[in-house]
Amino acid sequence: MSIHSVLDTNAICEVHLLQSSSTLIPGNTVWRRCEARRVAVLNDAAAYFAALRDALLEAQDQVYVIGWDIHSATRLVGASGGADDGLPEQLGPFLRALVQRRPALWINILTWDFVSFYASEREWNSAAKFTAGTCGRVRFHLDSTLPFGSAQHQKIVCVDGSLAFVGGLDLTIRRWDTSDHRADHALRCDPAGKPYPPFHDVQCMVDGDAAAWLSDLAEERWRAAGQQVHPRRALKSIRWPANVPVEAEHVPVGIARTEIVCPAGSRIKEVERSLVAAIRSATSFVYIENQFTSAIKIARELAEQMLRAPSLRVLVVTPKLHSSWVESQAMQNGRGAFIDCFNQAGVADRIRFVYPVSRNADTEAAVMVHSKLMTVDNRILRIGSANLNNRSMGADSECDLIFEAASDEHRNFIASVRRRLIAHFCDLDEQTITRNEDRLFALRDDLSRADGAKALREVESSVLTSTLATMVQPVADPERPLHLERAASRMWSTKTLIGIVSIAVALFGLGVAWSYTSLSDFADASRISTFLSAYSQSIWGPPFAIAAFVVGGLVVFPVLVLIAATAAALGPWLGFITAMAGVLLSALVLFAIGRALGRQRLQRLLGRRAARIQERVVGKGILAVVVIRMIPIAPFSVVNVVAGASTLPLRDFMVGTLLGMMPGILAMAVLGAQIADLARDASWSNILLLVLAFLGWLGICVGAQFVATWLAGRR
Repeated sequence: MSIHSVLDTNAICEVHLLQSSSTLIPGNTVWRRCEARRVAVLNDAAAYFAALRDALLEAQDQVYVIGWDIHSATRLVGASGGADDGLPEQLGPFLRALVQRRPALWINILTWDFVSFYASEREWNSAAKFTAGTCGRVRFHLDSTLPFGSAQHQKIVCVDGSLAFVGGLDLTIRRWDTSDHRADHALRCDPAGKPYPPFHDVQCMVDGDAAAWLSDLAEERWRAAGQQVHPRRALKSIRWPANVPVEAEHVPVGIARTEIVCPAGSRIKEVERSLVAAIRSATSFVYIENQFTSAIKIARELAEQMLRAPSLRVLVVTPKLHSSWVESQAMQNGRGAFIDCFNQAGVADRIRFVYPVSRNADTEAAVMVHSKLMTVDNRILRIGSANLNNRSMGADSECDLIFEAASDEHRNFIASVRRRLIAHFCDLDEQTITRNEDRLFALRDDLSRADGAKALREVESSVLTSTLATMVQPVADPERPLHLERAASRMWSTKTLIGIVSIAVALFGLGVAWSYTSLSDFADASRISTFLSAYSQSIWGPPFAIAAFVVGGLVVFPVLVLIAATAAALGPWLGFITAMAGVLLSALVLFAIGRALGRQRLQRLLGRRAARIQERVVGKGILAVVVIRMIPIAPFSVVNVVAGASTLPLRDFMVGTLLGMMPGILAMAVLGAQIADLARDASWSNILLLVLAFLGWLGICVGAQFVATWLAGRR
């Protein structure tokens, strides 16, 4: 399709949108427009987890769980903090026990194959913790199909094709809380027993056609991740959980997505289009709860609509601070720019950005707002996974439900949801909010100055101007996938290749120069040892020596000279530890340089299939690294850079370097005199001992290789 055709199609859709009384337009603002037979809004994780547990207990055929993060130790319990159904409380053991109870039940779990930045926050070996002992009827898969820079961010659970949950809540740890949001709560702690702050989020539950279409979407996501979909059995509608009151019936609903179809192809941006359509229809009051507010396009749309509708007011509930360093660097800047749009438009007096707090005696805790919710004029209610940031508009995989009132009962339902949420942040009842809707901002100001148990405080807008923040923001909050492989392929011009080859030749030339030219006079162990000896009794001795290894690696200085000098200056044991640390750090730095220079290009040249084959071969490469280290065929620095430019896993490289370098460093540091005696008195017994020692060390290396290969096979 030509660009003119795309523009014409968008123009036609916008005309339809303006002419239509509904903002739910299939193929433009939503994927599907259907009906939710019954609806319930579940405020906070205790309510959601209790409802989900009840629904899962009734599951007969197929369950799909799709999330950004799913943790087996999540306690799937309600406000009481316990379960009385005879099954385990934790999610992983609960699902395993559930399929044992129901032999025909299949449970499919799809979660994002996270980037290494999140490794410290994620559960290791999740697959085994969910699937062990289930005969394959609990299937766990990491979704790695999205391009680099994108995340699988949908939070959907579908039960038997007839009941579905959608919202901002992942089935993971550090999410559970009640709507009281007490400043301290004995049950609000992670599996390690560490407490976390109050946490707010919203999930909704639907059945009928909406649940059936969401099940189709879940199956599509599962299939797109390369997994087989089992046919659904014809079942009667699942029982609506008895502990969840039905809040509305027969409500029109649209399913809006953000999807990245393929790395170089089209994107589905229904979330962004539906947001714009809803904002352009607003006339009186917009209520927003969102974790991130950094999508400037959305801010400008809202500010322009406030100019067009002078009576329109907006309340935005957001976190006080962002949880991680990257989020604070990227999203704080984005939030500051988002808020500034309203100052520039001159409508700041009609919008409030606030964060909730909870008090207990002298303790005040900010409530973490993780929800993604919006209401517009008692006509539109949207609940889903999409933040008001750039990546949710075009880089991540998202799913929102958009309920649109078709009757007075539906409008009362949407108004009740908004009032109930505001009330629970202010420690008030819904009726008080209803009576004060015309002076809601003044009521918030009064409560903020009072000493009540809860309040909504105004967010302080600030923008970080550091170079680091400017660099982090476009990477952490991109408008589209980063596509580093495509960028790398464009980067590799003939000029670039000549430069890389020149660097490699220069490195090799330096290595030769240190050995065969007058530079060898400086590569003298005794000279360097004398320099380090001046610091041998100081705490600076080891750091200086380690720094010398890193700098020496960059200029291809002979590593054996540095090892010998370090051992002589710092003594056998401290010298061994320091030299080992220096060798590993130098190897890591040069490996990283090689990876930055060459890995993307190498994969591009090999192609996807050949790259997978090479990874399988290189995955068995610890022994190869050990041999190269023990019998060097090239300068230490050159080997490090070349290894980085290949697809050799960093783990294999570092373990191989450790095992391959350790015998030589240990020998030079501790056994220098004994080796010299062996050279002078090379008896058969001494030679046999040396051979046995070598074979023993080779056995250790083979064992390490076996463990690494076994782990790679399990992955």
